[in-house]
Amino acid sequence: MKTITLNDLGFTSDLKKHQEKNSLESFSVGRVILEHKDRYIVKTATNELESELIGNLRFNALNRSDLPAVGDWVAIAQYDENKALIHAVYPRKTLLERKAVGKLNETQIIATNIDFGIIVQSVNRDFSINRLERYITICNTSNITPIIVLNKIDLINKNELSILLNTIKNRIKNVEVYPISNHTLVGLEKLKSIFLKGKTYCLLGSSGVGKSTLINTLTETNLMETGEISESIDRGKHVTSHRELIVFNNGILVDNPGMREVGMTDNAEGIELTFEQILEISTDCKFSDCNHINEKGCAILKALENGDINEETFANFQKMERERMHYESSLTEKKQQGKNLAKLIRQNKKSRNNNKY
Repeated sequence: MKTITLNDLGFTSDLKKHQEKNSLESFSVGRVILEHKDRYIVKTATNELESELIGNLRFNALNRSDLPAVGDWVAIAQYDENKALIHAVYPRKTLLERKAVGKLNETQIIATNIDFGIIVQSVNRDFSINRLERYITICNTSNITPIIVLNKIDLINKNELSILLNTIKNRIKNVEVYPISNHTLVGLEKLKSIFLKGKTYCLLGSSGVGKSTLINTLTETNLMETGEISESIDRGKHVTSHRELIVFNNGILVDNPGMREVGMTDNAEGIELTFEQILEISTDCKFSDCNHINEKGCAILKALENGDINEETFANFQKMERERMHYESSLTEKKQQGKNLAKLIRQNKKSRNNNKY
């Protein structure tokens, strides 16, 4: 196995300070590159170790976010050949998450300690400007820099590509867009030039948009299994079934299974950053609690009428904001139920103690 440095894996001076401050120097340090139920593969500067949590760390975890995830730095102690115990999880610089699919008020961790979110869409049936805004929002929420990769441009002509790029430019500001083709390799060299050693890039996108093929191209290997394009559905087959962190010469990649849903959590900051123009214009509304429906003096309605705000952009903003508010209210209700339950338990315990005498 090729020897690399911790810096190549993304280890920073802040992590080193945490290590010293918390007396973790006696443990080895590594990064979680693969997670499967309660087992983890941790990559160090010299090895890859099958790892599990010590009991204290497992039982003290209040929720899923307290447990390691792909991208986390951990303190480990090797106890057998290629086996180790995880004793501590280092603080996360960033946490990329979404609302858990099918669960009312739970989040799902996508990956941690990410620097850039590479949002991959193909120009055929997968393309959706609304979904792009959703991915950008979860990146903004996590303080991660979003980058758009528009794949499979060999399937359309130059005029069609120009229309797509203008559509993105008109709706999405201040996000770099890289049109590429894994098939003809057009645009790949320009995309490769943005990657930096020690930085972590998370690939985001639906199934079949070419993320696995892109990883093989960027790493100049055949690490990832790829699927042929289906003529019936006009997209590649879904091949990635888990999250995995891959270290290569020019950085670190996190691959993800395709996401069919990108649900909003209760963090408003990401939406505010993504739809900054809308929020800025809304400050000119006559009423501070304006719903932007039919109120007099509504700056948003005026901007929509004048064409200063794109109607589809505003509709997508409203939908995502409704999701966020619903998640927030559900979370508040769940917390209150927890408080009520805790109060009831304390009362029952006090009653039992009183009845003893």
